[in-house]
Amino acid sequence: MCSDGTRDSLGRIVAQYSPMLLRLAMTRLTQTADAEDCVQEVFLKLLERRPVFRDPEHEKAWLIRATLNQACDLWRTRRRQVSLDALPETAESAHCSLLSAVRALPDKYSAVIHLHYYEGYTIKEIATMLALPAATVGTRLARGRTMLKTILKEEES
Repeated sequence: MCSDGTRDSLGRIVAQYSPMLLRLAMTRLTQTADAEDCVQEVFLKLLERRPVFRDPEHEKAWLIRATLNQACDLWRTRRRQVSLDALPETAESAHCSLLSAVRALPDKYSAVIHLHYYEGYTIKEIATMLALPAATVGTRLARGRTMLKTILKEEES
């Protein structure tokens, strides 16, 4: 977990990363409650596994990867339970429309787009967090933007 494994260090991690992890989970999940469950599960895994982090960047990368994996798992489970057509559509504003378009992308594209545009990370930082080459992250960003343009044009029609 953290270098000392104390309750204080867990509290620091929760306070520091919860908002970012919740936003990240929302890129894959449509319900706020599901995203909150996802983030809670990540913190439970942190408690159970107690990983030792080399530095703060390693800590952040672990939390981001765990959140993406947990959100994808939860999304697959929910998709089996509820038809996607039955989900409420709140794309009234351009922001909601864009967010729903990002959610519609395959996981590997939505993750890098969210981290880059919503969280403000550079390609190098994302590459480090996701353990990918920077060129791969750049390619995924470019392809994701192309897919977003297509999705948004289809919505306008």
